[in-house]
Order: sequence, then structure tokens, then C-alpha cells
Amino acid sequence: MAVKRDYYEILELDRSASPEDVKRAYRRAALKFHPDKNPGNKEAEIRFKECSEAYEVLSDSEKRSRYDQYGHEGLRGTTMHDYQHMQYEDIFSVFNDIFSGMGGGGGRGPGTRRANRGYDLETVTEITLRDVARGCEREVEFTRQDVCKTCGGTGAKPGTKRKICSTCGGRGQVVQRGFGGMFQMVGTCPSCMGQGSTVDKPCPDCGGSGRAALNRKIVVKIPAGIHDGQAVRVRGEGEPGEGGGNHGDLHVYVKVKEHPFFQRRDDDLLVEVPISLAQAALGADVEIPTLFGKSTLHVAPGTQPGQVLHVKGLGLPDLRGGRTGDLIAAITVEVPRKLNKKQEQLLREFAATEEHAVLPAQKSFFDKLKDYLVGTQEADGVTADKK
Repeated sequence: MAVKRDYYEILELDRSASPEDVKRAYRRAALKFHPDKNPGNKEAEIRFKECSEAYEVLSDSEKRSRYDQYGHEGLRGTTMHDYQHMQYEDIFSVFNDIFSGMGGGGGRGPGTRRANRGYDLETVTEITLRDVARGCEREVEFTRQDVCKTCGGTGAKPGTKRKICSTCGGRGQVVQRGFGGMFQMVGTCPSCMGQGSTVDKPCPDCGGSGRAALNRKIVVKIPAGIHDGQAVRVRGEGEPGEGGGNHGDLHVYVKVKEHPFFQRRDDDLLVEVPISLAQAALGADVEIPTLFGKSTLHVAPGTQPGQVLHVKGLGLPDLRGGRTGDLIAAITVEVPRKLNKKQEQLLREFAATEEHAVLPAQKSFFDKLKDYLVGTQEADGVTADKK
């Protein structure tokens, strides 16, 4: 039995994808692999069937839930369509919404193209935690396929016009019969690809596509509190639609740079604060960093290593305009690696008051090691000089 590919992988989606993400991904894939665009290409036909099956499951909340929990086994017993055996109503319930730029709808005049919304686009911008705290603006640069300025999007050479498609009579659709004429299926016209018209003399700049690459620079407002991986939608900055349809949107995904001091946990900021042994024991007011400068943290006497202290309101704002998070300071106590004579004397006097034994200062590591080995051998009944 053939191994079925993961539906999210087929549509190149994350498992957290929204219904709109599923629809957009399917539209991209289906337009790419549709048989009418790839006549005679068996591989494209297989990929198209995979995309259609994946979309049918992931666009249905109940089927998607079962698939997420149990995989393909969870779909056993459910009705799954096959592209070649789908009912007429099924085809158009699934594809009218998706192939808005390919098949066209009923009721159009000959040679006219249906107005459909354009594709959405995506880009990435990078910001800092300080930008997250305050909000910021970023200039983003991207390229989109826009209406060709030479032909105005018609695809025809200036001075010429598109003509009604002779294959479909301008309807953009053709009727295909199957199983000995037992049923018929309406499909996209292979000559005009659903546009209802063709070009005899294509535009020299766009090659008849009606589109040309356009470089865009825009300034995008990034809201305070945004999280790494979230996106800001800029309406109307996507690609233009077919037949004069509206532009799609631009989705600007945000990447937040790592900070040298802070880690983010929801709207709180975590920072590690090292203090001395004396500060931990006696208490102190220590200087700590914040996103906008310095602040003072009060360390109470007897603070322990690993203790967590909260500073209210020095975290990040909630994206929806609610509370501001805290600065959370995790205390680490630094034990001095070297002491001067006075420090050592004071510590020994302190240790004596605690009645805690400490190692003699004059003994080196190897002296202590020798004493340890002698003591071990004597405990075992062996003299130190016996081999």
C-alpha cells in the first residue's frame, strides 16, 4: 500500500495554519498543478489530486480535527472525493472559490474576464525588543507582479486588442463528456485558460501576460507588544486581481532579534542578576539593566541563589493594549575566586562563629591530596611507605 504524504506538507503549511491560510495555500498549489495548465503531465495531475484531497480535509474543521489527532487512520470511514469522480456540485463548491482566476463564472459576456481578488504576498522584517516595547515603523522592500504599464494589463500589443476565444466562444469554459456520454463536466478552456479571450500580438514588455515585475518600498507600522513570528497585514499591497479585481494583501512577518540581557516569556522579561556573597547576606540595592536604561533592584538580606524578584511594569506591553508585563530578575550569587588577606581573614573569623570547618590556607591541593591518601591507606591497614 502506498504511503500517503502529510496533508500539511503537501500544501506547505504549519499545523497552526488558519482556514484562510489553507485556502491561500491550496489556491497557489492548485493553480500551479491544474491539468488544464499542464496538459499531458502525469506528475502534475498526481500533485493536483494530492492538493485537492489535502484541501478537502484541512478545510473541513471536523475532518481536520480527526486528522490532527489520528492522522490518515482517523479519516477511515469518511467520504473522500476523487478528482476524476467528483460530482458536478462538488467540483464547483470546492473550486469556484479557489479557481476564481481560472474558470470564470456563469453569466459573463463573451470575451470578458471575471474580476477576482489578487494573490497575497509575504515578506519579513527584523526588529529589537526595544521596538517591541514602544512599537516602531519599518521600511520594507518587495517585488510583486503588477499590471503591465505598456499594455494596461490586457496582454495585447499597444494598438491591438484581445479577441474572443474561438474554442469556448468567450465563455472561458468548455464541456467535457465522460463515461460514454453518461455525464458531462464543465472545465476551464485550455486555449484561453478561462479568460474568454486570446491575444494575437502579445505585448513586447510582458509577453502577453499583462503583468510585469514592480519593485515596491513602503513603510509599515509595527504595533507594540508584537511577538516573534507574528505578521502585520498591509491591505492592498499584494498582487492585482484578474479582470480589474482588487489587490491582495501584503503580510509582513516580524522577526525579533535576540537581546544580550533579556529573554521574553509572554509579556515578561527575564534577566539574570549576579550579586556578591555579602550583598546576598546583608542586602543591597543593585543596579540592573532595563530596555530603556538602568533601574535599581532592592535585594533583601538573606536572599538565596536562584531566588526570583519581580519589578512591576518593566516588561513588555500586551499586544491588545492591556497590562504591561514585569521584569523578572533571577538572582545568582557569585563566589569570589580570589581573596586578599584581609578578606580571607574576615571570612575565616565568620566561619569560626558558625563553627563551620574550613581548609587551612597554607596547604596546597597536593598536600591535601597526600593527607587524604595516607588516611585512606591507614584505614585499610596499609602503611604509607608500603608498596
